[in-house]
Amino acid sequence: MKRLFFVLMILLLLTPVIVFFYYTEKYGYKTALLIDYQPRLTTRIYDRNGDKIANIFKGQHRYYARFDEIPPRAVEALLAIEDTVFFEHPGVNIDAIFRAIIKDVKAGKLVEGASTITQQLVKNTLLTREKKFSRKIKELIFSIKVEQELSKEQILERYLNEVYLGHGYYGIKTAADGYFHKSLADLTLKEMAVLVGLPKAPSFYAPTKNYELSMGRANRVVTRMHDLGWIDEPTYLAALEEEPKVFNDTLTQNKAPYIVDEVFRRAKKEFDDIKSGGYEIYTTIDLSLQDAGRKGLSHAYNLALERAAKGKDSNESNLTQLNGALVSIDPRSGDILALVGGVDYKKSSYNRATQGLRQPGSAFKPFLYQVALDMGYSGATELVDIARTYEYEKDGEEMKWQPKNYEKNYKGLISLREALVHSRNLATINLVSDIGLYSMLRELKQYGIGDLPHDLSLSLGSISLSPLALSKYYSSFANKGMQVEPILIRRIDDSYGERTIYESKKQLITSPQQTFLMTTILRDVVNRGTGRRARVKGIELAGKTGTTNKSVDAWFAGYSPTVETIVWFGNDNNTPMRKKETGGRVAGPAFSHYYQQLIKLYPQVKRKFEEPEGVIEIVHGKQKEYFTDISRPPNVNVEADPDEELLF
Repeated sequence: MKRLFFVLMILLLLTPVIVFFYYTEKYGYKTALLIDYQPRLTTRIYDRNGDKIANIFKGQHRYYARFDEIPPRAVEALLAIEDTVFFEHPGVNIDAIFRAIIKDVKAGKLVEGASTITQQLVKNTLLTREKKFSRKIKELIFSIKVEQELSKEQILERYLNEVYLGHGYYGIKTAADGYFHKSLADLTLKEMAVLVGLPKAPSFYAPTKNYELSMGRANRVVTRMHDLGWIDEPTYLAALEEEPKVFNDTLTQNKAPYIVDEVFRRAKKEFDDIKSGGYEIYTTIDLSLQDAGRKGLSHAYNLALERAAKGKDSNESNLTQLNGALVSIDPRSGDILALVGGVDYKKSSYNRATQGLRQPGSAFKPFLYQVALDMGYSGATELVDIARTYEYEKDGEEMKWQPKNYEKNYKGLISLREALVHSRNLATINLVSDIGLYSMLRELKQYGIGDLPHDLSLSLGSISLSPLALSKYYSSFANKGMQVEPILIRRIDDSYGERTIYESKKQLITSPQQTFLMTTILRDVVNRGTGRRARVKGIELAGKTGTTNKSVDAWFAGYSPTVETIVWFGNDNNTPMRKKETGGRVAGPAFSHYYQQLIKLYPQVKRKFEEPEGVIEIVHGKQKEYFTDISRPPNVNVEADPDEELLF
C-alpha cells in the first residue's frame, strides 16, 4: 500500500508536468503567433493638411499603439478591473482560481471567472471558442509559456491592441479615435475607464448602443481604482460626474469615396497588404476643395435638371444617364487638390475623372493654337473662316467632309484671338490645314498626347481623354509653359516609419511669354466668349469650352493664376444630352461655383495673372493685343543688321 501510495503521489505530481510538456511539444508553436505579434492593421488616408480622409482595412479595424503611447492611467484602470495582481503572477493566478472554484461550487454554477489578462490574451488570439477541458489546459499552459517569452509590458501592449472594444473597434487606440475622436494622450480618466470596461461585454457596454450602461460600467472601474488607493478623492468624484461625448461614426469614416477608391487602386500596385499593413497614406487632396468640387458639380447638375424640367425636349432616359466629373490641380506642383468622379457616389462609384475616356471637342483647340503661336502666329494673325469641302479615301471609298461652325455662319477673315475666343471650327480647321497636318502632329508630340488622329478631325478634338489626363496637358498653359504630371499620393509611411515618396514629372513645352499669349486669349473666352458662364467676380480666370457633336460631351477646362480645373458633363451611355447643353452652359457653372467657393475658403489666393517680361502690349484695331519676339506684331519693319551673316 505504501508503494502504491508513493507511485500515485509521484504520478499526481508528474501529471501536470507531463501534460505541460505534451501540450507544449504538440502545440507550442502556436504561441509564436503571439510572441511574433503581427496583427492586421488599418491603413489611414490623409489629405494635404493631415486631416483624415478615410480608413481602409480587411476584416478588423485596428490602429496599433506601442506601449509607450498608452497612458499609465489606462493601464491602471485595466488592472483595477481585470487583473490587480498582473505584475505578480506567472500568467496564471492560482489563488484566484481556487477562490473561483469555491464560489462556483457554493453557487452550483459558474459565477466567477479567474482569467488573468495573459489568459484572456491567449484565449482571444491562440484558441478557438470550443468549451472543452483540453482547451482550458492549453490556455493555462500557453499563458505560462507566453509569460516566459514576453515581458509584462509586451503582454499588455498586445492585449490592448488585440482586444475587441465594440462597434467594430479592435484595440484601445482605435476605440479612442472612434468613440471620442481623440488620441490616447488626450483621453480623460472617465474615457479610459469606458474603454477598459468594454472587454467584459463589448457589444452590451458599447457607448454608442447603451450609453448609460457604459457609463455605469466605467464608474465601477473608477470606483475600483479609488478603493485600491490608485486615485484620490477629487479625481474620483470628477470622473464619476463626467459625461463624455461619444461619436457614432462608420468604421471607414470615408469623407471622399472617389479619392479613397483611386488611392487604393494606385497603392495596391506597390503594396499587396495595403488593407492590412497599417500604412499611413498622405495625399495631395484638400478636403475643403474636394467638398467644393462636389458641390460645384451638384450645382451644375441641378441646373441642367431644372432646364430639362422647363424644356419641351426633355428626355427622361437621358436625364437618368447625365453625370459629370471634376479635377482640380495645383499646376506648379502637379498636386491634385480635388477629384470628383461623379455627381453621386452612392448611385455610381465609377470614377469618370480617371476612368472615363471622352472626346474633349473644342477644349482641345488651345493646343493647336499654341503650336501656331510658337511658330510665329499672334493673336492678331488673320485666319480664314470659310467653308471648305475636304475629300479623302476611307476603306477604298471616296469620302467628303464639309465641317461647319457651331453658329452655322462664316466670318471670311477673323483674327486668331477671335477665332479661339468664339471657338470657330472652320477657322481652326483652316489653321491646321495651312500649317500642315503632319507639321501640326509633329509639334504636338511634345505634349505626350497619345492616339492623335492623322486627319483634320484633329482640329475638332476627336480624341479620347479622361478629365485627369486633360488636366496634365492643360498644365502647360496654367504653369507658364511647364507641363506637370498630376500626383495624388505624396508619400506612404509604413509601421517602420519608412517613406515612399511620389514626385511629379515636369516637361518644358514652351516659354512663359508664349504661354501668356494663350492665357490672354483664354481669359477673353471667359470674359466675353463661349465661357462667360464660368466667370467669377474678383478673380481672373482663363479657359476653354468644349462641346462634341450632338452635345455628347461638354467640357470646361481652365485655370486661375494658381489653380487649374477641368469639368466634364455627359451621359454615361454616350448618348447625346439635351439640345444646347454646351460646355459653356452645363460645365461652365460648375467651374464658376467651384472658384466662388475657393476664394471664400482661401481669400488670400492670387487673383490676377502676371505678365512676364518680354511681352509687348499694343492697341491693335479696337482692342489690346499682346506680342513677343516670336509672335510679332503684323507689318513690323525689321531693320537689317549689316554685320549679320547670311546663310545660303
